[in-house]
Amino acid sequence: MTTAFPTSGAASAAATITDDTYAKCTALIDNVERVIFGKRETIKMCVAGLIARGHILIEDIPGVGKTTLSQGLANSVNCAFSRIQFTSDMLPSDILGVSILDSKTSHFEFRRGPIFSGIVLADEINRTPPKTQSALLEAMSEYQVSVDGTSHRLPQPFMVLATQNPIEYEGTYLLPESQLDRFMLRVEIGYPGEDDEIHIMRRRDPRVDLDALEAVLTAEEVLALQAQAAQVRVEESVARYMLAIVQATRSHEHIQLGASPRASVSFFEACQARALIEARDYVTPDDVRAFASPCLSHRVIVKSRGSNPAAAAVERKRIVDEIIHSVPVPR
Repeated sequence: MTTAFPTSGAASAAATITDDTYAKCTALIDNVERVIFGKRETIKMCVAGLIARGHILIEDIPGVGKTTLSQGLANSVNCAFSRIQFTSDMLPSDILGVSILDSKTSHFEFRRGPIFSGIVLADEINRTPPKTQSALLEAMSEYQVSVDGTSHRLPQPFMVLATQNPIEYEGTYLLPESQLDRFMLRVEIGYPGEDDEIHIMRRRDPRVDLDALEAVLTAEEVLALQAQAAQVRVEESVARYMLAIVQATRSHEHIQLGASPRASVSFFEACQARALIEARDYVTPDDVRAFASPCLSHRVIVKSRGSNPAAAAVERKRIVDEIIHSVPVPR
């Protein structure tokens, strides 16, 4: 089976990468870096997810700045923002909304939930049961929610930024595979460098910087960047290089379930967004190698994951990195 990808030429007009385009991307990255220090590449990855119309799962240990990074990105874009603190007793209606009977009109009125925002921070998403997590599935894939048989469109741009602590911590639930497949990128932050941590210690409270953070892009400018990213050229050889990496996850001896066609599309779009951020109107193999693991490692199921999901996550990333190095790079 051959998967068709958009290529340059008549099928897709080339993006026009102007100084203004690059300036907007850089301004957004610089603005977020005011509240999360020394993690510019991680910030770039999150900005690429926004420009690619994707959703991002930020997974790391508590206290490294997952929520600060998410709020910094949300505050930098002038669109509606909501934060949902996931808990074990949360219901799907707490996210989507609920229909309430109006006693005056005898009709049901739909009260919108916090999902109806441009950027939604799903904080500690793995602290709520899978039934509640699944309330996000339709929103993340179709940009709408259905309640009582009626579909409601979500605002644009729309993005879910979810944070998650490692699974070995008490009171957490494993995200279903269908939920993980909706996230374009899985991002880790890691510990800061020595100088950055001194800066963090002296700052003490990040909320001061977050409150002072002003938006540098409007919703309309984000939509324009998204449209430009969709027109970034991907040569046939580079598209097939992406596909070869995806297909290798489906035939690897230690992988039970490889990356889905949805993963292929997400991979393709994320690489286009990275090229745009780097002021290029074409994707290179370097873009592919940079985004292969963040796009694919959380989507595969390894055969030997055992009873420790945290160890399985490390194994998934190791195998995908192994695949990246084994697939020949196009010249």
